[in-house]
Amino acid sequence: MKPSLDNLELFVEVARSRGFTRAGAVLGLPASTLSRRITQLEKSIGVRLLNRTTRKVALTEAGAVYFERCRLIVEEARVAHELLQEETRLPRGHLRVSLPSGLVLEFLQDALHDFSRQYPDIECEYDLSIRKIDLQMDGYDVVVRIAQLPDSSIVSRTLGTLTLGLYASRGYVQTHGVPATPMDLAMHDCLRTSTQREDSVWHLHNASGHMQPVRVRGRIAVNQVLMLRQLIRAGAGIGQLPIHGMEGSALVRVLPEWVFEPKHLVALFPSRMLPARTRVFLDFLAQRLSKVQALHAR
Repeated sequence: MKPSLDNLELFVEVARSRGFTRAGAVLGLPASTLSRRITQLEKSIGVRLLNRTTRKVALTEAGAVYFERCRLIVEEARVAHELLQEETRLPRGHLRVSLPSGLVLEFLQDALHDFSRQYPDIECEYDLSIRKIDLQMDGYDVVVRIAQLPDSSIVSRTLGTLTLGLYASRGYVQTHGVPATPMDLAMHDCLRTSTQREDSVWHLHNASGHMQPVRVRGRIAVNQVLMLRQLIRAGAGIGQLPIHGMEGSALVRVLPEWVFEPKHLVALFPSRMLPARTRVFLDFLAQRLSKVQALHAR
């Protein structure tokens, strides 16, 4: 018996969801039906694909290999189906996107609503976090992050770049003074994104190409840019903010001749085969972000 494409699709979703109940919620099928269909698939190919326990479902070694092949087959079939229908109707389907909450609250609050009005047949699910996501296993169509450029093995598109400088409130510099050199930052309260070692060493660059590493300290670490901005305004310390779009703000630029290495706003995808719903969202997002003053469009 040859395995059907429908069963391959069910297997891919169960593997991604790591369970029958979660996969059933996505597919609109009872968990018992999914379990029976996967058992049929295993019998048809003569190989166990899943290890089942009362608590979880895990891929066998053969199942992991099979999943990688089936994932591509299912995705190509979905894209082919959508391409045939694109000429007669608007893109549709379920779109899962992960975006940093700070990016959305700062620049895209109206954009998400506008996208849904423009594409009413797309059901959108937005995860506003910066948690680590497995592009192949977690089932997201687009993951947007502010980071260094990924390696060439990851399918991505750069939406823009951010150049960060150092800022403090007027009250803070009146009380604590203004650092004259990067090394003076070691004597100030610095607001970091985490307490990890890599976030406690700041690498500053000047126009001549010199890079100066500085180990900084501070009593507060926060990984959300809007909260970081509020803390800086409140006088909690010196922190990193985009240098563009800050003109006329109440904050003081500290060490204006020094900046951080530019960071990239990157959209990541699980496959080069982008469904129509993903392509229109990406184009919409790029168009909106091109108007953001703090971002250099790529």
